[in-house]
Amino acid sequence: MAYISNAVEYGLHCLLYLSESPTGREGYTVRSLAAFQGVPKDYLAKIFTKLHKAGLVIATEGVTGGFVLARPAEEISVLDVIEAIDAHKPFFECRDIREKCALFEEGASPQWATDGVCAIHAVMLEVEKKMKQELDRYTLSSLKKAFVKKAPDEFLDQMDKWFHMFSPQGKMR
Repeated sequence: MAYISNAVEYGLHCLLYLSESPTGREGYTVRSLAAFQGVPKDYLAKIFTKLHKAGLVIATEGVTGGFVLARPAEEISVLDVIEAIDAHKPFFECRDIREKCALFEEGASPQWATDGVCAIHAVMLEVEKKMKQELDRYTLSSLKKAFVKKAPDEFLDQMDKWFHMFSPQGKMR
């Protein structure tokens, strides 16, 4: 099983689209974002519930309603999005295998074998710490720059036109 879920990928794409909004404050609906990515609206709605609870997006009301970024794209890290959607699940789950060695009597593992953190678990904790530090360095703004640099202007124009075909309620005008 992947450490980072597919929901994170969809969430990051959605947040990139929100950051690509020409005004930066124009709301996109979950319905339009789901249609654009070809995923069920209910699935994306669950992701946006988590993003909203984490304070990464806010819902706007009225004629231009929808979701917008709650803070500037340069203040939202990839780690923020991962933790909002996938919670704080550990990178590694230690199974305390060292306590189950066939040479030890059941329930009577020697103290030397169980004291402190297992060497394997210690390595995994260090890797997780470094991975989180690295993910925290990347922001929606840095992802947006890479996205815009790679995507041709025609695609960005088409994307903008596509989203503007939807009304705030997510229905075609």
